Amino acid sequence: MAIFTGAGVAIVTPFNDDEERSINYDKLDALLDYHCNNGTDCIVICGTTGESATMTEEEHMQCVKFAIDRVKGRIPVIAGTGSNCTRTAIDMSKEAADYGADGLLLVTPYYNKATQAGLIAHYEAVAKEAKAPIIMYSVASRTGCNIEPATVAELVKNVDNIVGVKEASGNISQVAKIMSLTDGNIDLYSGNDDQIVPLLSLGAKGVISVLSNVAPKETHDICAKFFEGDVKGSLDLQLKAIPLIEKLFCEVNPIPVKKAMELMGKDCGPLRMPLTELSPEHTKALAQAMKGFGIELA
Repeated sequence: MAIFTGAGVAIVTPFNDDEERSINYDKLDALLDYHCNNGTDCIVICGTTGESATMTEEEHMQCVKFAIDRVKGRIPVIAGTGSNCTRTAIDMSKEAADYGADGLLLVTPYYNKATQAGLIAHYEAVAKEAKAPIIMYSVASRTGCNIEPATVAELVKNVDNIVGVKEASGNISQVAKIMSLTDGNIDLYSGNDDQIVPLLSLGAKGVISVLSNVAPKETHDICAKFFEGDVKGSLDLQLKAIPLIEKLFCEVNPIPVKKAMELMGKDCGPLRMPLTELSPEHTKALAQAMKGFGIELA
């Protein structure tokens, strides 16, 4: 059984406007409730959108534990525990599993640019010690390292607790080959909000979504309508969301989505450097796209 089906939010991490940009747990608590009450099917905590790359390991794990404790099983919680260091990924994954994470999201080791043999060794090592379902995360545009379809298939077939992949390559042919090589026996999730319906048509279980931060019900509905057989309704929502999705990625994620949250009256505080605030011209365009999608601004 899949960890979840539908729309999982790659949730932002609210920070305080202090010198340390410390985590604002009160606002995080409110966001978790917001998603549990507005159709989100899963919380993905401390992923790229959550600015995990700028957190200390201690902060990272405190944030994971907080989310698990506060969600209290209402919907699944998946912890982002990937690292460019295999030992660090093992340690964080074990800790998250001990806290009760429903699953783990492990991005490919970034900067190191491992070979496919290295990726197999990396994921096998984490899976051996972390007793929780693992979703691999392939996003070469940010890590410089692609998980080839044959590698995905080998790991899913041979390692019991490696169950799926978040596919953010943008390459539909690669996704189709993954599904072919695994005979569809894999939990596939779209890592791109503009490709939810195409990946659902190839057998995906859902999406791990940035869009869900600002439109949780609509992102859930794209998936739910498809699963219910209302493919046209699903497609209509997908196409309606495209202008907003484009603006949510007009600068590097999560710069625009944090601004979008602020525009909705859900200010999540500043970004951690080296990320900087969204430019005024992009802010204006983002606000227009949000209103065009029917999102009420504060």
